[in-house]
Amino acid sequence: MKKTTGMNRAVTRTWRPATQAVRGGTWRSEHGETSEAIFLSSGYTYDSAQIVADRFAGEAEGMTYSRLQNPTVAMLEERIALLEGAEACRAQASGMAAMTAALLCQLSAGDHVVAARAAFGSCRWLVDQLLRRFGVETTVIDSADDAAWEGAIRPNTKVFFFETPANPTLDIVNMQHVCDLARAHGITTVVDNAFASPALQRPMEFGADVVAYSATKLMDGQGRVLAGAICASQQWIDEVLMPFQRNTGPILSAFNAWVVHKGLETLDLRAHRQSGNAVKLGEFLEPRIVAAGGRMLHPGLKSHPRHDLAMAQMDATGPIFAFDVGTRARAFALLDALELIDISNNIGDARSLMCHPASTTHANMGDEARAEMGVTDGLLRINVGLEDIADLVEDIDQALTRAGI
Repeated sequence: MKKTTGMNRAVTRTWRPATQAVRGGTWRSEHGETSEAIFLSSGYTYDSAQIVADRFAGEAEGMTYSRLQNPTVAMLEERIALLEGAEACRAQASGMAAMTAALLCQLSAGDHVVAARAAFGSCRWLVDQLLRRFGVETTVIDSADDAAWEGAIRPNTKVFFFETPANPTLDIVNMQHVCDLARAHGITTVVDNAFASPALQRPMEFGADVVAYSATKLMDGQGRVLAGAICASQQWIDEVLMPFQRNTGPILSAFNAWVVHKGLETLDLRAHRQSGNAVKLGEFLEPRIVAAGGRMLHPGLKSHPRHDLAMAQMDATGPIFAFDVGTRARAFALLDALELIDISNNIGDARSLMCHPASTTHANMGDEARAEMGVTDGLLRINVGLEDIADLVEDIDQALTRAGI
């Protein structure tokens, strides 16, 4: 590979995030290409038997198999680690592959996990179903209750697991409090930061041990590929995650890694522009929703119970918020009346998307679990995109009118 400034970690770590997003983790071949190459190869060849033996023994650097290393994937991992302020990162095949690996790699039967009750439906399935199936005890708490975290600790508590902001109710966790508490008790914190991305929030600055991502969301940001990532210390990645990843194989493809790598170049611009649009749209919506007897769940608005905490932890509050229009019939009527905004369960896209969580992302949780989380039949979640805010306001306005809200 050709030497380039993006490969000098001592230099790149001094750069600011916007520069790291464009330049960090840039490897160039002997051709000197400006845009990073895609290495679509499952395997590698070696100049001698001793070289391959040394690589497999961990005594020499270099590629062995794309389930373990790939140049394109490695570039993405380096760039994400730089943005996160982490020592190391390992890319995953999807966001849920990242969440699953981040938990299973460090848990055994008899361990205990404390998790936030407000979470993406599949993350709650991990906590409520999968972990318990393998003998891992779990306790679900209200993550906004700081005292509840300490109250849930047991002698066998191994992990705290939470999202902030949470999907879809936008709960905000006091990361400094929770991470300090975990460290005092020898507990590992695993934070799902997909709603914010490192462009808007960096949990490791508050003491988080492991930060996991659906890179499908803001990191790609244009609805093209599935991807995930796990960031942590080099020691944790090497000793805890890698044995699990090496032998179970939740590996990101080189093509998807390249797409996300290019998406990171515009992450800072997109995340801040979409956050600004989301605040403006929320400010338009709030009086109308409240007047109709509904509720707003938007950490960027002063009405959110943890608005001040969100503003202290985040550079901006992200493109996603939720609002409740009271009934499923009203929610469906509003969705069906939209003309610009698409009905879709994806988030982090450059396009504005809206969905009904109770019938989509959280449909399989059951009525009781949804009620516990606050995912009501009238709740709608919106991902605010890069469109002109005036067009978004006009579309929401006409849809509310046609839905009788």
